[in-house]
Amino acid sequence: MPITETAAPLEPLRPGDRVGLVSPSSAVPKRRLREAVTLLESWGLVPVVGEHALDKHPRAGSYLAGEDRDRAEDLRRAWTDDTLSAVFCMRGGYGAARVLDLLDPEELRAARPKLLIGSSDITALHEYWEHEIGSPTLFAPMLATGDLMDDPGNVAALKRALFTPTLGRVLTAPGADPIVAGTVEGRLAGGNLSLLVMTAGAHPVGRVRADGRIVLLEDVTEDPYRIDGFLLTLLRSGYFEGARGIALGTWVKCGPLPEIRAIAEEMLAPLGIPLLWGLPFGHGFGVDCVPLGLRGRLVAEGANPRIDVVE
Repeated sequence: MPITETAAPLEPLRPGDRVGLVSPSSAVPKRRLREAVTLLESWGLVPVVGEHALDKHPRAGSYLAGEDRDRAEDLRRAWTDDTLSAVFCMRGGYGAARVLDLLDPEELRAARPKLLIGSSDITALHEYWEHEIGSPTLFAPMLATGDLMDDPGNVAALKRALFTPTLGRVLTAPGADPIVAGTVEGRLAGGNLSLLVMTAGAHPVGRVRADGRIVLLEDVTEDPYRIDGFLLTLLRSGYFEGARGIALGTWVKCGPLPEIRAIAEEMLAPLGIPLLWGLPFGHGFGVDCVPLGLRGRLVAEGANPRIDVVE
């Protein structure tokens, strides 16, 4: 039976912890895997690389890391390995939605809870973990990407998110600006906008709604008309029914930011819930990590607009 309440926050990682590295989406270059292992070892962690982490799909190797069944099996093995304290999804791109039907939620729920870490295409897994397993996840820059490895600030943010408690964590930025003012609390959910559209109807429980949630939205390399269409699809599907508030992150290579903001204001402000522009989560440099599935407070007003993690 699907989970409807999230579990308690997970304990921070500690030096000596074993952590899994898997590739549920696009292929990972060997150089990036070596960098990821070196970074984790420098933090005192013990990386355990999935058997198929460097695979390429025989037909779609340009965008898939191995066969669906193999990517799903690496993910399953890592999550059900009770000696691991976290599972890092190394790269986004495309492919996570293809493994959802190959997972057994009952088996995954029976395993020792641990952090699932990733962003972008991994939004499909974040959503599945929330609704089918009930375990918090971490929306964060991924190990085998330039967004992390080429930005010391993102590396520091990921380390801080992994090794310090989530309670009391604050997500804010100097450019954060309320579009619709207000302060609300709810579980943090969402992630990559195009993936939320892609996974519509992909859950055994049927259509997923953002009821009771603060929805985080960001994207990368999507034209303004596509952002418009994605938001329209979510609105028409009823996804935002019961949502408490919406926070907007980065929109890297999505066109002029004033145009993206205008689209968001036109389409989301009529919902009448707090709407905050300009928080530092998503793609690119200078972003932070957000725990999904935990309760947060969206403050879309005053001198310090932000999200506070309150659970």
